[in-house]
Amino acid sequence: MTVTRFAPSPTGYLHIGNLRAALFNYAIARKAGGTFILRLDDTDPERSTQEYADGIQRDLEWLGLTWDRMERQSERLDRYAAAADEMRASGRLYEAFETPVELDLKRKKLLNMGRPPVYDRAALDLSEAEKDALRAERGGHWRFKLDQERIEWEDGILGDISIDAASVSDPVLIRGDGQVLYTLASVVDDTEMGITDVVRGSDHVTNTATQIQIMGALSGAVPRFAHHSLLTGPQGEALSKRLGTLALRDMRAAGTEPMAILSLMARLGSSDPVELRGSVEEVVADFDVAHFGAAPTKFDVEDLKPLTARVLAATPFEAVAGEIAGMGVPDNLAPRFWDVVRENIETRADMAGWWALFREGAAPVVADEDRDFVDRAFQMLGAPPYGPDTWANWTAAVKEATGRKGRGLFMPLRLAVTGRARGPEMADVMPLLQQKPTLG
Repeated sequence: MTVTRFAPSPTGYLHIGNLRAALFNYAIARKAGGTFILRLDDTDPERSTQEYADGIQRDLEWLGLTWDRMERQSERLDRYAAAADEMRASGRLYEAFETPVELDLKRKKLLNMGRPPVYDRAALDLSEAEKDALRAERGGHWRFKLDQERIEWEDGILGDISIDAASVSDPVLIRGDGQVLYTLASVVDDTEMGITDVVRGSDHVTNTATQIQIMGALSGAVPRFAHHSLLTGPQGEALSKRLGTLALRDMRAAGTEPMAILSLMARLGSSDPVELRGSVEEVVADFDVAHFGAAPTKFDVEDLKPLTARVLAATPFEAVAGEIAGMGVPDNLAPRFWDVVRENIETRADMAGWWALFREGAAPVVADEDRDFVDRAFQMLGAPPYGPDTWANWTAAVKEATGRKGRGLFMPLRLAVTGRARGPEMADVMPLLQQKPTLG
């Protein structure tokens, strides 16, 4: 069975970059009829909060990305301790004592010599007496001893990958304060939860190489890996500097529709054109991770606006009936109201402006040279209720009385009635007006 996971850290709100990993892993599991796990990487007690954990769940539910079960790494610390003991016993996990300052000095020295800043494994040469002396003055951290050989795998997006482990520092798996780090926790979880496929950002490629060796040390099966490209801004700039403005909860607050986001993100960076989908199931059915490329992918939040408008234009009345009723639109007008405004709104919030116009009238926009014309036209218009023929009959009468025609006839009247230069057909607007238009 296919089993995937999305493993966010509850140290902040989900942003559009996180969503790629969530959506890709979700789609792979659902398309295969498998299992999708939400796994909270909450081993950092100082930065992880319940507020962020709840926010992650709300964002995924809003998008329709439901999970089969949720796991918390903070509840699995005993499993990480057991794995660490196993690797200590096999000689693959060793204690080191360098401080951050000492490590930084070592890195700078190697760089100045033109050599890669790889940890020198000095801790392996320490005697037990030296280790005891160091333990007495500082906490030791634990590193995984890499086999210095090439690590290879066939990546689902990047193709054949080969990394020389000798060019990579032995990764720290447990900090000096005892905190289990992502690399160890992720490997133990992926192994014990039977994860078959892992899709994540290309910035994790080196992590994947080391994790493959750790999986081998724990006799775990290696999943299929795929590393998607990183998002950039529309001009190719680093998106990381703008992620604070690209949180999913902020997009939700701005009125962005879930299907606009999913439709875009399921295709952005792939060889397939972006196509608006009507459901999460449609997104999943058309998804293929192999169609994605390695090049950086440009993301522009502005692209979500026309997609959101198209989502709303295609939304049936039943899906918005509750919201429309909550605005006070009478039941007998509600379906007609939605049919009239659905193609003239960018977000659901725009409905309120249209209902205010229909209910109370608009502030007329009238050019000085059109004031007498509009005043005379309004005198020729009766009181509501208006029907589907009111606009045609009224403008025909005004044309005959004033001699105006074409744009010179219709545009001043549209502006005077609605206060807007664009919008629904006026024949559809008139039956919804609850007040007779006036010049104020």
